[in-house]
Amino acid sequence: MESGSASTREQVSHFLPKVIRDILDRSSLPLWEDLEEIRLRLGRPLALHRREGDFYLNERGEPALPGQAYRPGRQDLDRALELISDSSLYAFEQELRCGYITLPGGHRVGLCGQAVLEAGRLIRLKHITGFNYRIAREIIGTALPYVRYFIDYRQARVKHSLILSLPRGGKTTFLRDLTRLLGDGVPELGFRGFKVAVVDERSEIAGSFQGMPQLQVGSCTDVLDACPKAEGMMMLLRSMGPQVIVTDEIGSVEDTKAVEEVIHAGVAVVTTAHGGSLAELRGRPGLRRLLEQRIFERVLFLGRSRGVGTVEQIIDPRDGKVFLGK
Repeated sequence: MESGSASTREQVSHFLPKVIRDILDRSSLPLWEDLEEIRLRLGRPLALHRREGDFYLNERGEPALPGQAYRPGRQDLDRALELISDSSLYAFEQELRCGYITLPGGHRVGLCGQAVLEAGRLIRLKHITGFNYRIAREIIGTALPYVRYFIDYRQARVKHSLILSLPRGGKTTFLRDLTRLLGDGVPELGFRGFKVAVVDERSEIAGSFQGMPQLQVGSCTDVLDACPKAEGMMMLLRSMGPQVIVTDEIGSVEDTKAVEEVIHAGVAVVTTAHGGSLAELRGRPGLRRLLEQRIFERVLFLGRSRGVGTVEQIIDPRDGKVFLGK
């Protein structure tokens, strides 16, 4: 097992109930090399997800049909909640409102249960019945062959850019590595790092734990964690003096207005969106407005033709010029 897999195993196993930890330890499968999710659902099969799909394990750690798989009980889930919250749910109240808790190493645990509302607003979850341990994976260098398309060398600035893919298409992985390169610079490509700031609304880009980035986004990159995108962009614009603001999965009208404010202030925006084409995006009011204003100078499309995260095409959406792909 490579050291990265060993480190991931240690980081995540610490927050799993002993019964589940023992099941994974007994398995003869090379689980930790490409494990993406561990799902605990009350009274339902223990499910894991790897690149090739879902599978189930029995008490002996053997692959099993759902009917023969281990089924976590209430004691298992209560122990999982104690471990991920350090026995202090109050301290994680804000994260629970978002439906997840971030772990050291940038891994995240999503939660399901009964929502508690106050004046029509979600304030917390109770009766937790499901956990999704999502394994953070960095692919250092994945954006290196493409970073030059995002740089305006003549004006020494970053181009306003959009990374587009369908869900689970590798957008955040690519964005994270691109952020690292833009912040640190690439001497062999002839540019030094820019002042980069990240609004990480769901703690997915930098994987921050207690405000400290756990994943590589650049040694001098500023990260505003767990803050709504629109509000966070305005905060960073006022407080950190960035040259580039990075965020993930824009789409709302509020996001659009914030992007416009950032660009009018002379700051570059690099972001992502769900979608398979620009035509799809034009069906969403916020994104349609940005496209109609011809704000984005680069759009990069990710697909699966050579596996998840394949860069299929890079274009200038203002005139349709194709830099890479067909």
